[in-house]
Amino acid sequence: MGFDVALAEEIWEAKYRFAPADGNSDADYAGTALRVAKAVAEVENPADRGKWQNRFYDAIEDFRFIPAGRIIAGAGTARSVTLFNCFVMGTIPDSLEGIFSHLGEAAITMQRGGGVGMDFSTIRPNGHPVMGVGAKASGPLSFMDCWDAMCRTVHSAGQRRGAMMGCLRIDHPDIEAFIDSKRDPNRFRNFNISVLVTDAFMKALDADEDWRLVFGGEVHRVVKARELWDRLMRATYDCAEPGVIFVDRVNLANNLAHCETISASNPCGEQMLPPYGACLLGSINLARLVDRPFNGDASLDEQALAELTRTAVRMLDNVIDISRYPLPQQEAEAKSKRRIGLGITGLADALLFCGEAYGSGKAVELTRRWLGIIKRDAYRASALLAAEKGPFPLYDPVMLERPNLLDLDEEVRELIREHGLRNGCLTSIAPTGTTSLLAGNISSGIEPVFAYSYERRILQPDGSARMQAVEDYAMQVWRSVRGEAPPPQDLFVSAQTLKPSDHLAMQAAAQELVDSSISKTVNCPEDIGFEEFSDIYVKGYRLGCKGLTTYRPNAVTGSVLRVEEKPAPAAAPDSMALAPRTEELQGRTYKLKWPDSAHAVYVTINDVDTAGGRRPFEIFINSKNMEHYAWTVGVTRMISAVFRRGGDVSFVPEELKAVFDPRGGAWMQGKYVPSLLAAIGGVIERHMGLAQPSLPLDEPGANAQVLGPRACCNQCGAAAVIKVEGCTKCLECGFSKCG
Repeated sequence: MGFDVALAEEIWEAKYRFAPADGNSDADYAGTALRVAKAVAEVENPADRGKWQNRFYDAIEDFRFIPAGRIIAGAGTARSVTLFNCFVMGTIPDSLEGIFSHLGEAAITMQRGGGVGMDFSTIRPNGHPVMGVGAKASGPLSFMDCWDAMCRTVHSAGQRRGAMMGCLRIDHPDIEAFIDSKRDPNRFRNFNISVLVTDAFMKALDADEDWRLVFGGEVHRVVKARELWDRLMRATYDCAEPGVIFVDRVNLANNLAHCETISASNPCGEQMLPPYGACLLGSINLARLVDRPFNGDASLDEQALAELTRTAVRMLDNVIDISRYPLPQQEAEAKSKRRIGLGITGLADALLFCGEAYGSGKAVELTRRWLGIIKRDAYRASALLAAEKGPFPLYDPVMLERPNLLDLDEEVRELIREHGLRNGCLTSIAPTGTTSLLAGNISSGIEPVFAYSYERRILQPDGSARMQAVEDYAMQVWRSVRGEAPPPQDLFVSAQTLKPSDHLAMQAAAQELVDSSISKTVNCPEDIGFEEFSDIYVKGYRLGCKGLTTYRPNAVTGSVLRVEEKPAPAAAPDSMALAPRTEELQGRTYKLKWPDSAHAVYVTINDVDTAGGRRPFEIFINSKNMEHYAWTVGVTRMISAVFRRGGDVSFVPEELKAVFDPRGGAWMQGKYVPSLLAAIGGVIERHMGLAQPSLPLDEPGANAQVLGPRACCNQCGAAAVIKVEGCTKCLECGFSKCG
């Protein structure tokens, strides 16, 4: 299981071990590797099945090849899940019926374990006339809210967090609102978002020209290209989103341009896909292929790399045939083009083992060399597979003139001329996430090491969390080879110490040798100037990148991972005790009218003053509807206990808002609220100042009414007395007095 055995086993147990009720479980990771290898080999000729099963097993068990998490978790389990990580949904029609039909397709896809990407550019802009009904359109962002709520629902019903990518073209009339949408920290929480930037826009930017915002051939507005670009860059500078996809470059370099057009990407950006496009992922672990790490003659075994590439291509090609598919359109798309995404992981560690610092000139050279081997042998393996099993159905010899195939050596090109290709696209570099932890905490994908040691927060089955010390694989190897000798700082660079130009150099070098795209974050220092930051994207475009994502610590998203020089002091034994209640508290009462209830619901939130400002201390929920009595008492006691413990309680409304009533929700203040508990969560959110202000009380739809401060009850003493319809009423004990 690698060096960090405890962490790897914990990841395996939580995410990848197959443990059915009948007891036929994976005994260990070797059992998991055998299960996957056996399942993937089932499509081979029976006479050769054992040979390929052994070859697949050897690659997986030793972590030299790491299939994507969906494959490790699902292959050979007979579960109704997909083995594909990446999907882009179909083209969204500009009609209400079509939009919600596609919303349902996305929900089904995520329920089966797939992340999804959508292009919302086909939906008419906000304010555009809707012919025949005398109304005006609400625009693509309003429908993205529906997708966001759906994703939260699917996530709440399963173990894996939903993932979505929302895209909008740079010439869509709602592009400015889209760019600014992530400034609201409570909106699109389940989306990554990216702007589809065209070559024409980059030309207009370079020439400081005007830019037309167009829909359906109609020019809605004209803006300055520079002002729109600055708005995009400023949002990314402040909020880390939107990302940028250079969509024309994506299509120009696409192997399959003869039979598809791409307008969206998967959630992490490494797969730009056509409508209903699907792609498998798997990564070659370069860190496992370096002989004699940290010695002067350390080198990567290039023969082993070539052989492993050929094995991985065959394995991923087989997965296409054994996978289940959420939708028939996705299966048809996958099998007609047989697209795979073979990538790498452990690059930064492998460079360290060879004595080269990530981002240096020598590191760029080695990256090109290793990826060049993978590219050549992947195409060679695909051509030989085509000779054995047939080319993919939409193969066309015109592909030999596509940019990715032009620089292949003549031997491989001749094999393709003779047999075609088994796979339309072959390479991609994805983030490896928890699979890199599974392999001993190797560096993820193409990224540099973020930190060589840190504490990882691990959620427990009972909802609690604990911290576990984690050390990068390369640092573990360094200690095993060099003992306690301090590692050289000029070699052990990290995402914190690298310059943005170092990140760009590595990404651009890799993109030259990768069919699809690359999931890569350009980490920037918090104090980087805006002009320098904005220039990163222009340089990335000029260097040939297909897309860019940056990250700068900011007030909206905070820091990705905090690395402390010293461990935080242990909490005092009584730190979790409930704070005592004072005799008098100030607060507010809110009135909620829920369609399913004949009586209003009153939500009272009392606050306390702290050094950091006012914060909630307790909550009461009351209604004449006795159907709600038991659960409201339970909810108020639990939430009040959380409030009284102190700390950051902003998660409370977020959790309540994720509760969906199977009987249906209601429209409140122009937004769909999925349950009464979600409505209460919205009240808490507004009370805490985490959401936009509610509608004025004299406007239709203002269902939550603020009733103001309350006096103390003469009977129970609670600060919960209000005036309702001329009567004095205590929301805590029910005492009332009229007149």
